[in-house]
Amino acid sequence: MIEPGMPSPSDVAAAAERIRPYVRRTPLLTADLGGWQVTLKLEHLQLTGSFKIRSATNTLRSLDPPPGAVVAASGGNHGLGVAAAAAALGAAATIVVPESVPAEKARRITETGATVVRHGGEYAEAEAHARRLAETLAAPFVHPFDDPAVVAGQGTVGLEFAQDLGSARLAERCDALLVAVGGGGLIAGIATALEGTGVRVVGVEPVGVPTMSAALKAGEPVDVDVDSVAASALGARRTSPLNLAVAQRAVDRVVLVEDEEILAARDLLWEACRLAVEPAGALGLAALLTGTIEAERPGLVLCGANSAWRPA
Repeated sequence: MIEPGMPSPSDVAAAAERIRPYVRRTPLLTADLGGWQVTLKLEHLQLTGSFKIRSATNTLRSLDPPPGAVVAASGGNHGLGVAAAAAALGAAATIVVPESVPAEKARRITETGATVVRHGGEYAEAEAHARRLAETLAAPFVHPFDDPAVVAGQGTVGLEFAQDLGSARLAERCDALLVAVGGGGLIAGIATALEGTGVRVVGVEPVGVPTMSAALKAGEPVDVDVDSVAASALGARRTSPLNLAVAQRAVDRVVLVEDEEILAARDLLWEACRLAVEPAGALGLAALLTGTIEAERPGLVLCGANSAWRPA
């Protein structure tokens, strides 16, 4: 049962219409990986290189009146999504990032016209500073995962997956969809979109950042350590009550993978399919390859491609 104030499938459908002119409908690809026929949602091909522009656009377009300026805190991908959405909608953006954010991600945020402020050693410190800036600027603070509009926007990934694979007989084509988990907004949105379809939604986290796993075990959001090769994208120290509630209701399970397994999966995506993703985009495949997930027709969301690289 969906409680009042929680995002619903109709909210996801409304978000899809709201963001349609501003985002890319990313394709599906079927590939043979590690002995499985896997359906891949190529969300790493999204504008800005990750799904975050979906939630940012939905959130900004849901605000009334439309804001002239917005503030966000980010490990990189959310900030880039907010900056790009703000630029498309004619708003100024200030993005606070931790000192550890790769230079490539910070550079791309700046190129949208946004102001980048580096503050703190991890996301929690950047968020606290961003909230102070938002209050000073009298501008909305756009949270990366703790907002029904954010969850609904990210849920459009799952809605597209279902529509493009064939909603009428979806569970016959995909029995488990594996989704990387950071703060939990993406998996909460996808689980909402796919609720009642028969597809199991499975979360995957790095061992070094077990944000949702720890919350599910404790029955409430708790702080965790942040130490993983995927931490720049999946570095939330704690999830939110909103996303935990959705996970408790609609997520089948959450599993953990080691950093070396993440990197091996990322390498396989390149070697087998010539798909270049950041570590966060390889978590689903990492879980599949370790044998911890039982699935006959698995699906994977390749959620991002914003790794550092050196132009020729």
